[in-house]
Amino acid sequence: PVLQEQQTGRLLFSDRLLMKQAFLLAIQFLTRLPVPASTLPPDEVSQGRAVLFYPLVGALIGLMLCLVQMSIAESDSHLQAALLLVFWVGISGGLHLDGLADLADAWVGGQGDRERTLEIMKDPRSGPIAVITLILLLLVKFAALSALISSGSMSGLLLAPMVGRAGLTAALRYLPYVRPGGIGEAQASHLPHALAERALAVSVLVCVLFWGWLALSLLAAVATVFLLLRQAMLRRLGGITGDAAGAICELLEVTVLVGLALSV
Repeated sequence: PVLQEQQTGRLLFSDRLLMKQAFLLAIQFLTRLPVPASTLPPDEVSQGRAVLFYPLVGALIGLMLCLVQMSIAESDSHLQAALLLVFWVGISGGLHLDGLADLADAWVGGQGDRERTLEIMKDPRSGPIAVITLILLLLVKFAALSALISSGSMSGLLLAPMVGRAGLTAALRYLPYVRPGGIGEAQASHLPHALAERALAVSVLVCVLFWGWLALSLLAAVATVFLLLRQAMLRRLGGITGDAAGAICELLEVTVLVGLALSV
């Protein structure tokens, strides 16, 4: 019995250590926050487990946005919205905006052809469709943030980043990853499905706790957008890529912000 307890204790400690490493890896991947550097490159299992913490990292980004807003609360609402948007883009390094831009270019330029669409997505250059898409998305985010600030409703700042990154977890859970060797291949193939579903359920519960009955309509809108994007990507690409996952994150974020702005 003593030996069994020691083995169980070592397993629990090892599991906690792995989850801590996965959490730090999620922060490192999704933000520009400094995290302790590891002497070894992350293994595929850690990359898969890191996806479980994406909604939590989103909540952390949301908390920082709320703190920034509190520090500039006396300024003009439009200026607040602009500064918050700059911080929001900066803290994530524009990672998901880049994915949205690449997908927009490829979606139009691919002209319905799967291989051509995937090929264009690998091109680091941005075309006019990418620029137009980013301008429109940031404009809508700015307007929604201004409306929420004017109404004093700040829950969107906290929860929109969480919902967007929960969308990443859902995309890697419910869509096949189609680019061999892509940045998300190890994440998707080593993502524990049951734990991913629990992480998504917790995200839904947090939204209900903050929004109450309003959560029903907001989450219904988020789910509808996600399912439409999932269907479109399955039809065009056969699954998901890293750029497509980033686009899902951005579009779910703006869905939450617009939904809240329309409801205040």
